[in-house]
Amino acid sequence: MNKILLFYKYVYIDDSESVAISQRELQARLRFKGRSIIASEGVNITLEGTKENIAEYIREMEKDPRFQGIHWKISEGTGSAFPKLSIKVRSEIVTGNLGVCDVNPNEVTGIHLKPEELHEWIRSGREFYIVDMRNAYEHRVGHFAGSILPKMNNFRDLAKITKEISHLKEKTVLTVCTGGVRCEKASGFLITQGFKDVYQLDGGIVSYMEKYPNEDFKGKLYVFDNRITMMPARPDSLGGGFYTDDPKHEVIGRCDFCNTPCDRYLNCFDNFCHKHLITCEECEKKTDGEIKCPSGCHETRHGKRKGKISFGAGFLKWIINSSKA
Repeated sequence: MNKILLFYKYVYIDDSESVAISQRELQARLRFKGRSIIASEGVNITLEGTKENIAEYIREMEKDPRFQGIHWKISEGTGSAFPKLSIKVRSEIVTGNLGVCDVNPNEVTGIHLKPEELHEWIRSGREFYIVDMRNAYEHRVGHFAGSILPKMNNFRDLAKITKEISHLKEKTVLTVCTGGVRCEKASGFLITQGFKDVYQLDGGIVSYMEKYPNEDFKGKLYVFDNRITMMPARPDSLGGGFYTDDPKHEVIGRCDFCNTPCDRYLNCFDNFCHKHLITCEECEKKTDGEIKCPSGCHETRHGKRKGKISFGAGFLKWIINSSKA
């Protein structure tokens, strides 16, 4: 049976290219598919493979002191969560484009709050504010009850939304995201901007869902692979067996076309849009599967405005040279 392994670590890597090469060799040998981002600041990796191969991968990784002490998060796979193996070297493991305001989570970051502690906080009546650091389209199908949901198109909007929640600088703030990697930087950035009491959910939303299915996190969890959404875990399942037959489970999404409860994402059929649209089966049938944005296609789900296609100078130079041939 296939499993999904999700993990990250902020750790200085002075040989990103060689780490990428060794990761490709190891992951290919273990027949993984998935996505790996390697940067000088650390790694951010999601892989799908067999339970046995994932266990071997973790053993191999922990031989390197840089990759010890990682919070490994395992959930059920489908066998087709990723189309291929992708390993890239980038400047950041999560793109924030904070420039000179960038933070190193090893130096400044929010206090890690365990899922058990958050569960207790929610029931204690303590005053605190959950700020969801995920993208707006992720919020639509699942989020913590009563949480603040900034309208982020992508993580690069972090600086902008920080201004929107500036009234919370003297309050206790808990940042949450899928697996924790975005909150490491988001919580640290809030601290540098004057927020006094900042926490982050240890292990992310996925860890909370596994311990407390269908309790405080409502709906489904958006994930960046072909599963698209992940449901709460069965309490008796190791590594995340997910289900919705619990009477406590709530569908919080709404169909973009008829507003009925729905948490099923399809992509806009427009080739230059592909925006995620929550679409019920009935509305999909009405369009023969060729759904498009109800109010017209104006921007992608990442917030980029739809417009004319622009080509780089290199491409234009190639066109000119080709015409001379």
